[in-house]
Amino acid sequence: MAGEVQSWVLMATARAPTNIALIKYWGKRDEALILPTNDSISVTLDPDHLSATTTVAVSPSFKQDRMWLNGKEISLSGGRYQNCLREIRKRAGDVEDEKKGVRIKKEDWEKLHLHIASYNNFPTAAGLASSAAGFACLVFTLAKLMNVKEENGDLSAIARQGSGSACRSMYGGFVKWTMGNDADGSDSIAVQLASNTHWDDLVIIVAVVSSKQKETSSTTGMRGSVETSPLLQYRAKTVVPSRVLQMEEAIKSCDFASLVGLTCADSNQFHAVCLDTSPPIFYMNDTSRRIISLVERWNRSEVSPQVAYTFDAGPNAVLIAPNRKVAGLLLQRLLFQFPPLPDNELASYILGDKSILREAGLQSMKDVEDLPPPAEIKDKAPFQKFPGDVSYFICTRLGSGPRLLTEENQALISSETGHPK
Repeated sequence: MAGEVQSWVLMATARAPTNIALIKYWGKRDEALILPTNDSISVTLDPDHLSATTTVAVSPSFKQDRMWLNGKEISLSGGRYQNCLREIRKRAGDVEDEKKGVRIKKEDWEKLHLHIASYNNFPTAAGLASSAAGFACLVFTLAKLMNVKEENGDLSAIARQGSGSACRSMYGGFVKWTMGNDADGSDSIAVQLASNTHWDDLVIIVAVVSSKQKETSSTTGMRGSVETSPLLQYRAKTVVPSRVLQMEEAIKSCDFASLVGLTCADSNQFHAVCLDTSPPIFYMNDTSRRIISLVERWNRSEVSPQVAYTFDAGPNAVLIAPNRKVAGLLLQRLLFQFPPLPDNELASYILGDKSILREAGLQSMKDVEDLPPPAEIKDKAPFQKFPGDVSYFICTRLGSGPRLLTEENQALISSETGHPK
């Protein structure tokens, strides 16, 4: 290995999106390999608004593998990190950097240590699939640094061993995680059903009800459901297979009414499984349920459904509108019922694509205060408002898969010191 006595640092930086399941993954048939009890389908969110950025650096001067998440050093001793590192190192290729005069042979990767820095631009462990973005980004960045030749589908089987849903963040648009049948998990991979441009009218609004870490982790919750919930077994064997086929058809034909029906029903059944678990798991809270009521009431008052809702393992709502016009009407309803606290600025309450605010006629707090009650609740006055019950909203859309970031200023690690900036 050339340059071993030098203190050179080679790096790669990438960004990977998060994803939200429309047909849920809940339950493992093999915990070690993270093999699911059923297929799942997700939508990838715009990485400009919800993503993980990861820099991986290698140097002969590094004494051990180290990692920093959101600025704090964390242990890499856990099995999930070790699985990803081991599988990528196994597939590493020769790497040459002519500018730095460095050549790394594939067998040298087993002896070299890594420094990893990762940053999420959204809350970690709050039910917004931060681990999906994080592990997808880790595997993608490692593969780029180590010149791994495998395609994203094969890499998804490695990302899956870090966090199950991470395999779906290896692609943009609509993604299916095939549960597979092989005992070694080699056929439990992600496949892209449609790119993010296939149905690009869709607008997604995330209501961040709480950014706190959830009381019951997904891993613990799934284990409890597999061991104690009869509904989970029925769901995996009887309900999900037909729903997956119907959702694939809805995506292919851009059938929004079908997407709404399937997405809402599957979210509700997932949370019913959580309640059917012993002891029961409560991921949603009163604000979550009020958001469901808001959407259901509006959908029932119209000829066709206007919005889909889905909740992962947390209280935060992900709401899908068919276009920007309906998204503006949704935002009006959400801000009417869940206005910011009086001392809040609207600009810090609505994140992401703020242009939808302007299109909805909402440019100031006064515009929010002047919002009339939606038509579907006009005759049900007085209607209670819940200021401050939503921390903030993120307006976003379908996004693309992981990509390399090539500018030096985008790296999270200094090329001089090999430590986080």
